Amino acid sequence: MYEPIRSKSVHTMAGPGTEVPRRSREAELEFQLAGHLAALLAVTDELRALAPCAGLDEAAEQLAEQVARLRGGSAPARAAFPGPSEQDDRRARVTALHRRAHDLAGRALVVAASRADTRAAILAAQRMEAHAEAAARPLSPC
Repeated sequence: MYEPIRSKSVHTMAGPGTEVPRRSREAELEFQLAGHLAALLAVTDELRALAPCAGLDEAAEQLAEQVARLRGGSAPARAAFPGPSEQDDRRARVTALHRRAHDLAGRALVVAASRADTRAAILAAQRMEAHAEAAARPLSPC
């Protein structure tokens, strides 16, 4: 009544000779942490363009150092952002960026704690605190 299946199903598991490359848990956490810190660095660079501050400059350098350390010495890509234009609602944009940076720092903190990376965890916690304070007062000096 039914015709037998003549070809392999797409749901059939791969044979014993094929191996999928996998990263170890430690390598995966390192990869995730570098990604979160690189994203935080990008938001920090954008904030530096909108609201220049020596504290943000220092934080950007520390973040770049940590990303380079996690990526085996290769420096992170950095973007140059134009200064604010007159028509932008600067206060709302800066507040939104601080909130985004706070969220990214929180993610980095969770991953850093999972991999027991004290330097990255301390930096992420400091950035969380700084961005939480800055979001409460968006255009005041840092």
